[in-house]
Amino acid sequence: MIALHPAIERLRDDTLVVRELEVDGFEGPLAARLYKAAREGKREVLVVFFHGGGFVDGDLDHSDNFLRHLAEAGNAPIVLASTYTLAPVKPFPAAVEDAHAVLMWARKNKAKLGWNGKRLLVAGIEAGANLAAVSSLMARDRGAPQVAGQILVMPMLDPGLSTCSMREMPTGVGAAKVVNECAAAYRGYLPHPADRSHPYASPLQSSRMKNLPPALILSAEDDPLRDEAEAYGKKLIDAGVPATVRRMSAARLQEPNARNECACQAHALSEIANFIAGLDQDKLPAGC
Repeated sequence: MIALHPAIERLRDDTLVVRELEVDGFEGPLAARLYKAAREGKREVLVVFFHGGGFVDGDLDHSDNFLRHLAEAGNAPIVLASTYTLAPVKPFPAAVEDAHAVLMWARKNKAKLGWNGKRLLVAGIEAGANLAAVSSLMARDRGAPQVAGQILVMPMLDPGLSTCSMREMPTGVGAAKVVNECAAAYRGYLPHPADRSHPYASPLQSSRMKNLPPALILSAEDDPLRDEAEAYGKKLIDAGVPATVRRMSAARLQEPNARNECACQAHALSEIANFIAGLDQDKLPAGC
């Protein structure tokens, strides 16, 4: 059941309403946060968002600034950010089952969210982008809910860490730290080696890419995840799925919360707004 807490409701310049709430995960309630521009009427677009943190860390606050910008964009989507079961509590597939359950909950509770049910999009950053991609696969495979689009920002898609951008990172303490963090994250999330080839753990490994929702994939020049993000876009396009792949400028990943700050750049927000607007007008964005 939805559990809005009006006492925690916050306003920024009277343009944005942010509410803490509770959604249904696979095995129990999950903390979530709703972002909605302060205006009357139900909205046509709901974006369900999953945070980063390498599957082992992260919370709703990590992407708060980015989601405020997103909810105030020109098309003013409603944004529902949800937590999920982190790997130290329970490893794969707990997080992906939560992600799919949240999508189902959102569809069931659309009236309470102020959404008319027309367009459901899923989005995420880093590990959350993995969950966004995987929940799109799961929605297709399970026949529900219908997902209109997926927004993957610097996604983690390759547990094998086998891409050139991952293996050929520039030498230096900062670069090594980013790669080592990715390796440690996957060790925590996928403790059983056999799971690393499962398409719900590594969507890049999926051999069934048809009939997935249109995608916007944002990578960054200095991101070791760059090649896997762009390879996933190519696989989608080769399967006939409309996909736009854009490479952003360096994200300076050694700095705290760098991926979320990169997503707040005007170029990234513009790409996302254009993608959503294109879907809303029954037009598809150009390919990469």
